[in-house]
Amino acid sequence: MVPGPTPAPEGAGADPAGALAGGQERQRAAQRLVATSQGSAVDRLTDLAARLLATPAAQLSLLSDVQTIGAITGVSDAQPGSTGSLADSLCTVTAASGAPLVVTDATSDERVSGLPPVTSGAVGAYLGVPLTGRGGHVVGALCVFGPEPRTWSPADVTLLSELASAAARELELSALSVDYASGELRWQLAIDAAGIGSWDWDLRTGRLTWDERLLELFGLGAADFDGTIESFNARVHPDDLARVGQALSEAIECCGTVDLEYRTVLPDGTMRWIQARGKALSGPAGDAVRVLGAAYDTTAGREADARLARVLESMSAAFYSLDREWCFTYVNAEAERLLGKVREELLGGNLWELFPAAAGSDFEVHYRAAVESGQPTTFEAYYPPPLDGWYELRAWPTPDGLSVYFLDITARRDAQEAAQRAQRAAERAAQRLRLVAAVSADLAAALDLDSALSRLSTYVVPTLADACIVSLVDEQGGLRDVASWHVDEELRPLLERYRHVRLRDLPPDAPVLQTVRTSRPYVFPDRATERITSILRDDAARQMIEQLAPESAVVMPLRARGRTVGLLTVLRGVKRPAPQREDLLTLEEICDRAGLALDNARLYTQQQRLAEGLQRSMLTSPPEPDHLQIVVRYRPAARAAQVGGDWYDAFLQPDGSTVLVIGDVMGHDVNAAAAMGQIRSLLRGIAYYSGAGPAAILTGLDATMQGLDVETTATAVVARLEQTPEQKEQGTTVLRWANAGHPPPLLLQPDGTVTTLDGRSTLLLGIDPSTAREDAERTVERGSTVLLYTDGLIERRHQSVDEGLELLRKAVADLAGTPLDELCDGILDRLLPEQPEDDVALVAVRLHLQDRPRPPEAGPRRVPRTPRPQR
Repeated sequence: MVPGPTPAPEGAGADPAGALAGGQERQRAAQRLVATSQGSAVDRLTDLAARLLATPAAQLSLLSDVQTIGAITGVSDAQPGSTGSLADSLCTVTAASGAPLVVTDATSDERVSGLPPVTSGAVGAYLGVPLTGRGGHVVGALCVFGPEPRTWSPADVTLLSELASAAARELELSALSVDYASGELRWQLAIDAAGIGSWDWDLRTGRLTWDERLLELFGLGAADFDGTIESFNARVHPDDLARVGQALSEAIECCGTVDLEYRTVLPDGTMRWIQARGKALSGPAGDAVRVLGAAYDTTAGREADARLARVLESMSAAFYSLDREWCFTYVNAEAERLLGKVREELLGGNLWELFPAAAGSDFEVHYRAAVESGQPTTFEAYYPPPLDGWYELRAWPTPDGLSVYFLDITARRDAQEAAQRAQRAAERAAQRLRLVAAVSADLAAALDLDSALSRLSTYVVPTLADACIVSLVDEQGGLRDVASWHVDEELRPLLERYRHVRLRDLPPDAPVLQTVRTSRPYVFPDRATERITSILRDDAARQMIEQLAPESAVVMPLRARGRTVGLLTVLRGVKRPAPQREDLLTLEEICDRAGLALDNARLYTQQQRLAEGLQRSMLTSPPEPDHLQIVVRYRPAARAAQVGGDWYDAFLQPDGSTVLVIGDVMGHDVNAAAAMGQIRSLLRGIAYYSGAGPAAILTGLDATMQGLDVETTATAVVARLEQTPEQKEQGTTVLRWANAGHPPPLLLQPDGTVTTLDGRSTLLLGIDPSTAREDAERTVERGSTVLLYTDGLIERRHQSVDEGLELLRKAVADLAGTPLDELCDGILDRLLPEQPEDDVALVAVRLHLQDRPRPPEAGPRRVPRTPRPQR
């Protein structure tokens, strides 16, 4: 996680420059370092910061009363030694904070967004670390930056902090040299001014001549040097003497050149590095007679390189350099540790030979891409055993080859992978919880057994299995497979055939039968195909299970109300692991929910059949008088045990008139059904005995209900078809009806016209027996159809009664030319939803023409026995 903004120390506030200006000791420390801030080591550290962090620019600034640039790279219009205002510098903010300043997007960071480098577009992202001098004073900052926003990693902050610490030490070292050796500084300046000393070795006389500058390089005066090669050899470091002598001998022998660097020991015992170049001159005979050359001091460069090497050695990050042949030229101590090889094994060795697993891997791909493109690259890669680790690498090309900085991030990757595993486990747990919740919600609402079983199999596959079979246990303990599903669409027909044959002739110890008896799961953790095949006795079943080829299997009981009501057999292929404990727990939870849902569906089915049977037992078949066709329909509500109060009736009165009745007792329970049976019987008895018209029948029923304490209310329509001999000759019939709060009947005439028979609708039955009721009548043509129905046909939650009545009229009109049975069925199919909320009763009569024999569609003539004459 990248560090966030660091609070400024007390006094910094919104004016970092003001906070810095107040520290006199800090200013003196900074001024002391300004004069010595420019140098090769500081420059290299600054350049190294830019390269390691892959930024366009880097800068080392010293802050006194002004900002002084000690070293800078990547900025063409700024030079070391130039100064600027503290108030305009991001380094001032860094120094004032006393901690690394991490700026991902400078334009939106209120700490720096108003500074000129940001408003000009030069700085879009910035990372700076304070430079702390002797005494703990912040004297400046080392920073890297670029024009585009960038996210800095913790490794970036750590790396720059280490480089800043090294730069502070280098500055202090330079300042100490000024403080304690001012004469040495003047001498160093003289060396810089003079630069080179020369020498002349006369091989014929043996005389070696040095100029004054060269004598100074060797720490000698004119009187201290006797002009012999032996005097020179005495000043060469003993470890370098043989190499120097051999180089001179080879140059003299072939009249060639000599170019070597060696150490010399000064009279005071100190060591100095000398770079010497010379050439052997030949005489008339062609042999060498003189050697001329020059030398200069390379100690400062050597020490700067040594200091840089010390910085690299002290870094907690690994670093190594490769030449153009991919051979190691430098390895720091941390790289030795991480690479598992000592420096002597690595230096000069070829990367691809020492670490063969790197060849062809991400390491080689990124390394070669960096060398070919000349652009730095950053990547993460894994190296197999013996290193067996993950590494974050930064590689940047150099004129000499490739430099690589890398960190061991194995622990971080392990932590990330552990977090990802935990997240995946949490996601799997959440998925299982969602699955259990979905099964519970869906199956709990399922009232149809077949649909519940089908949905259960699709829930289990593919989340928990590749295939599954659902089985039911009947009341006698018999087992039958009723549903199956496979993740592979092509194997679903095979699984369907297998479930039809697998239960044939099973041995008593078969797992499915044991699970039915014990209500305990049975698990095949492996070799399921082989084990199941050994159990099956049916050849076809054995062949099919071999084609399905499960590797593991589980038989799980579906339990409800203390008994096993079914089984769930789940199969997994070789690509899935065997079910784990959490899988079995999930299956058990699903099976418990499913078992209860299946048992509820079974009970619902039983109750629905019982209720429907009870309801239908109260509704008799209608008569079929001559040339009258009567069709009745009854559809119960979808809910179980909802015995409704809807009823219909059709019967003949003693005078031969046909009476049609439709009614609805308030309520949907057993009491409503019982009341319906009473009212229906009372009405039928009153109508038959009295031979009265519809209104009189309803009045008599109302009075009887009150007298017999039938405490309910009901709606009803009573209609009677009457015909005199004259009307029979004319081909007409009188329809007489009375309505007690019920939806009006419909009349379908021979020409297809649909008419609502409104009449006068009076008060419901069971409220006021004194209510005056009147008959309405209408002469209808033979060939007409009269339709009576209950309110469940036209009433819906989302529509008004008028809208429902209009839909009924349209359906009747559309079906006008169909036989009466098809007309009734078509009306129900069009108007009723798949799961009706209310009972629906329907009675329809068609008046066939009487000038011909009874038509076949009217069915056989069925009429009651001739009634006795009334007394």
